[in-house]
Amino acid sequence: MSRVWLITGSSSGMGREMTELALQRGDRVAATLRKPGDLQDLQAQYPASQLLVVALDVTDSAQIPRAFAEAKRAFGRVDVVFNNAGRGAIAEVEGIPEATARRVFDVNFWGAANVSNEAVRFFREENAPGAGGRLLVVSSAVAISPIPSLGHYSASKFALEAVTQALAAEIDPEWNIKITLLEPGFVTTPLGGNSDVEPVHPAYDTPTNVSVRTRNFVVGQYDPRTASNVSNLAKIVARMYDAAGLASPPLRLPLGADTLSAVRAQIKSLGENLEQYASLSDGIREE
Repeated sequence: MSRVWLITGSSSGMGREMTELALQRGDRVAATLRKPGDLQDLQAQYPASQLLVVALDVTDSAQIPRAFAEAKRAFGRVDVVFNNAGRGAIAEVEGIPEATARRVFDVNFWGAANVSNEAVRFFREENAPGAGGRLLVVSSAVAISPIPSLGHYSASKFALEAVTQALAAEIDPEWNIKITLLEPGFVTTPLGGNSDVEPVHPAYDTPTNVSVRTRNFVVGQYDPRTASNVSNLAKIVARMYDAAGLASPPLRLPLGADTLSAVRAQIKSLGENLEQYASLSDGIREE
């Protein structure tokens, strides 16, 4: 049975890839993006009965319920929400302009959180009783293991994971709503216009500084000529698509060899730190 998807950030990267894949699989898609003209090629390939293109800027909270309403008018329901719209920023924590940092949080945290809230409400109140739905929230490996030069991007995804985990715990099982945080590592997508690359902060501008070295590595991962240990865009999105069909999906789904390595290292570090300083918790419980 075909499903109805609502996809945010469908103009490029994982959002565009998921839009194309869902359409190829025979699903119906409400593809949302800031500039609807970016999907004219797909509109020429697929009928309006299968593809609806909706203007949506997730930083404008009033637009979000309108996008869901348009999807319902076109297709009668929404089965899967691919909450993907995001913005990047490469900068030292000390060197990022506040306006840049706020843009990152406006999209990655507030925008995504508002989409998730509307998805849950829609699944519960607009879909058929008990039908529920699947909410796929695109996070990142750096939400688990932050790295230098991506501090505020990491923080925005870290915050998104926290609020998503809380939301998943609050949902009544009878609503039949399942939520999964997708945690990809580096993927073969262009850095593009959705990322700000700030100049190196002068205090860190030395060839041996870890932030500079990491910054160069991060930028290089978006260039096919220099990328290493990255996931293929089509393959990783196909795994995300498959996750929407799992009977018992996980809350978190790390994807990619680099993500698995980073998560394992973080778990090891946290465990070692926990045991090393566990004695400091002795005797502090209120009697």
